[in-house]
Amino acid sequence: MTKEEREQRGSDELNISDRSAISMPIRNLISIVLAVGLGVWSYFGIVERLNRLETFEQLVQKDLEQGLKGLSVDIEKNNEFRIKWPRGEMGQPPADQEQFLLIEHLGKQVDKIQNRLEQGMSNGVNITRLQSDMLEVRAAVEKLKDKQRLINNGIAGE
Repeated sequence: MTKEEREQRGSDELNISDRSAISMPIRNLISIVLAVGLGVWSYFGIVERLNRLETFEQLVQKDLEQGLKGLSVDIEKNNEFRIKWPRGEMGQPPADQEQFLLIEHLGKQVDKIQNRLEQGMSNGVNITRLQSDMLEVRAAVEKLKDKQRLINNGIAGE
C-alpha cells in the first residue's frame, strides 16, 4: 500500500477511542434515550404479561387436574351409592325409618280390622243360626202354649 492509498483509506476509516467526540443535536440524543427507554419498558411489560399468563395457565391446569380427580372420586361415590342404596347396605335416612314405622303401625291396624271383619262374618253365620233356632223355639213354645191352654180349658188328650 502506498501512502496515498493509506490517506484515502484513513479518511474512510472510523477511529473511535475514549477521546472521540460526537457532535449531535441534543434533540436527537433525547429521542434516542427515550426510544431505548420505551423499548426496555415495552420488553419488560411483555415479559411480565407472559409470566402472568403462564402462571395463570399453570394454576388453571392444576385446578383442572384436581377437579378431574375430585370428579372421578365423585363418580365412584355415586356408583357406590347407586348400587348399595337399593340393597340397604348404606342404611336408611331418618325420614325413611319414620315412614317404615308408620307403615308397620298401619299394617297392625289393618290386621286388627281384618280380624274384626272375620269375626263379624262368623257372627253373621251365628246370628243366622240363632234366628233359625229361635224360630224353632218359638214354634215349640207355641205348641207348648197350645197344649197348656188345652189343659187349662179342660180339653185333654187331643
